[in-house]
Amino acid sequence: MLGMVGLLIAFVLLIVMAMRGVPILLIGLVCSAIVALTSGMNIYDTLIGAYMSGYIEFFGSNFLIFLAGALFGRMMEITLGANSVADFVVKKLGRDKAVVAIVLSCFILAYGGVSVFVVGFTIYPIAVSLFREADLPRAYLPGTIGFGSVTFAMTSPGTPQIQNLIPAEALQTGPMAGATVGIIAGIFMFVVGSIWLNHMIKKASAKGIHFEEKASDAAFSPVGDAKLPNPILALIPILVTIIAMNALGIPAPVSIALSIVVGLVLMFRFYDYKNLFDDFTKGAGSAVSAITNTCAVVGFGSVVRTVPAFQVLIDWVTNLPILPLLGAAIAVTVLCGICGSASGGLGIALPIVGPIYTSMGVPAAAIHRVASIASGCLDSLPHNGYIVTLLNICGCTHKEGYMPLFKLTVILPGLATVLAIILFQLFPNLP
Repeated sequence: MLGMVGLLIAFVLLIVMAMRGVPILLIGLVCSAIVALTSGMNIYDTLIGAYMSGYIEFFGSNFLIFLAGALFGRMMEITLGANSVADFVVKKLGRDKAVVAIVLSCFILAYGGVSVFVVGFTIYPIAVSLFREADLPRAYLPGTIGFGSVTFAMTSPGTPQIQNLIPAEALQTGPMAGATVGIIAGIFMFVVGSIWLNHMIKKASAKGIHFEEKASDAAFSPVGDAKLPNPILALIPILVTIIAMNALGIPAPVSIALSIVVGLVLMFRFYDYKNLFDDFTKGAGSAVSAITNTCAVVGFGSVVRTVPAFQVLIDWVTNLPILPLLGAAIAVTVLCGICGSASGGLGIALPIVGPIYTSMGVPAAAIHRVASIASGCLDSLPHNGYIVTLLNICGCTHKEGYMPLFKLTVILPGLATVLAIILFQLFPNLP
């Protein structure tokens, strides 16, 4: 009982400290110490043992994909390829369809492998301009960008995002595992989310809420009159990644590295090659920052995994009189929520629950797709690193902008997870 109380206290503290801007590396250590203390474990031994083991193991297994993704995002940024894609989508759809234009721009970049953090920074100048022109309530700006980048884009079949690759590695499946159900769930999230988002915005506008300028807007300016690459050229590197990884079976880091080279060659006129080394050094630095922050919550999750209370929780979930796929989804969702990270929660949950449910006869492809979608539910709680960053970029506090994010990046993926489970139960032989 004390161990369970410790887990609850650590979880709440994780959220509160993250919302107050405390570095996640420090939060991970403090919360790990609380879990160890309330479970009767030696704090120092726990930190240098379970915590560091989880930290190092995740770093070693995933650094190359984090590095490749960060460098790809940097390439799309310095060549203005990301801006070109976003500008193309906006022009084709028209500024009167500002919300769907922003969502689709985010989707194309995120699905193609651009880090969601890069997507946020890249899309924001365009998104804030569209919101300003359409006089849309600013509080829905984070929700619009978040919806486009961390829901159906992050977990759809074929994407090189880490949330689709960790299940493939853990379950020995492929990026297209559970493709049909995954595509249906992705379409569901896009359609329902778009309707829901537009309804929320129209309702707020009807109450007389207008766009509000922020002083922070000056720090994020669009490229203005700068010449952009042809959008077809900008899309080719994204297509190279998807085709190389899914059609040719080339490992994701290699596929992304190949697309980086293709992008630099095709868009060589739009960046200063003399600064390429410095630009990629910054990209590599962002990769290290992203993975170390994720490792910090994975380390915390690894400590949680070693305490008796966690095993009680796993035993309870896996023995519930419910569908095995639902049990797997619950286990993944809870761990992602505890870690505040979809990738961190998946990295901990699947090696444990994957073998349990495959031994029950559940197809690995079904577990892969359900786990991937489920990872996007509670990972978007207020302490998630991307949520905190996105709110800061958009100049919104949690009080102002988190509720639309909660509805679109927590509730909506939860509904999509239920839909995926139902489809796998009704049609188990879908490709």
